[in-house]
Amino acid sequence: MFFYPHEKIALFIDGANLYSAARALGFDIDYKRLLGLFGSKAHMIRAFYYTALLEDQEYSPIRPLVDWLDYNGYSLVTKPAKEFTDSQGRRRIKGNMDIELAVDMMEMVDRLDHVVLFSGDGDFRSLIEAVQRKGVRATVVSTIRSSPPMIADELRRQADQFIDLDQLADDIERVHADRPPRRERAMAPPPPAAAAAAVEEDEEYEDEMPAVVTRRTPRRPGGYDGA
Repeated sequence: MFFYPHEKIALFIDGANLYSAARALGFDIDYKRLLGLFGSKAHMIRAFYYTALLEDQEYSPIRPLVDWLDYNGYSLVTKPAKEFTDSQGRRRIKGNMDIELAVDMMEMVDRLDHVVLFSGDGDFRSLIEAVQRKGVRATVVSTIRSSPPMIADELRRQADQFIDLDQLADDIERVHADRPPRRERAMAPPPPAAAAAAVEEDEEYEDEMPAVVTRRTPRRPGGYDGA
């Protein structure tokens, strides 16, 4: 990836979209490393993280991450999520943050040289085009290496620079004590078919609500250490 050291940049992270992209590539993101990586390339002004919140849920597994981000250099932008039941009786969560992200980017653009959008959503193509008309460079971070690709072709074509999230994995992966890095897992022999099926079933369950969290009084986090 290419940045000018003197550039003023801001990150705009679509939380749900980035979560899905990283998960499709088989790794978890270390947000401390991510902030450090982009901060080392240029002059960081802001790093925005957008996610919807379920206000009446007692606990969400992503809550420690959101608390950690709030205390460690990220600007959290949230709104209440809406819960509904679809035609098949399944519980669904709706929490689109596109408008909030677009408004913040256009408000900031006159103070920036370069915006970095973490999303593959094709709806952002017009936003990136508007930013470019103001003379600001635009980088999009997503992936074409998932199946199907997470990045919309029209958004990728519009960006001044596209960075595949897969290329950043070695620099921003969160390493777990009980699990080797993705590169080492890729070289290990595949699991038996039965075990693989069990993992797939568990992951499908976890997909029900990937980036919707509970709003509570902020506290200093203990469940996510950024590493």
